[in-house]
Amino acid sequence: MSTTFDSAAPEPRRAQRIVLFAVLVTLALASADLLFACTFWFSRYHVPPLRILQNIAAGLLGRRAFLGGGGTAALGALLHYAIMGAMVSVYVLASRRSRALVARPWRYGSLYGLVLFVVMNLIVVPLSAAPKAPVVPSWVVSSVVVHVVIGLVIALSTCWAMRPVPQA
Repeated sequence: MSTTFDSAAPEPRRAQRIVLFAVLVTLALASADLLFACTFWFSRYHVPPLRILQNIAAGLLGRRAFLGGGGTAALGALLHYAIMGAMVSVYVLASRRSRALVARPWRYGSLYGLVLFVVMNLIVVPLSAAPKAPVVPSWVVSSVVVHVVIGLVIALSTCWAMRPVPQA
């Protein structure tokens, strides 16, 4: 028994799959990224996870974020998941215009991860209200690697989500 594939067929099912993928990938990547950051900073400098989340909220609130307890930590988590959602959405939307992003996910996923690192660390964070932090070389190297992995997961997942829907 063979299954036929038609890229123009059941577009609503395909669109639902893409949206579901984007939500699931966002949740998974944002959670993994937070786990990485919390583990890195706690294992090396004993920075508690609450402080990591408050630091994310400091992008909007500045130093006041560190006085807000769990409330600002929750805001930091919300912001982190929203930013990851934007990262996933940008790649998915771009891949609808440029088929090369789907055709070569390893190349463009790696490149996208590097772009995400540059944008976050050289544009978003410096323009935010977050207090300036010292550069920790091991964090920078680890963060570049994690951003490349994030880009790859986004690209490979997009490739999977955008494949043709099998006919029933």
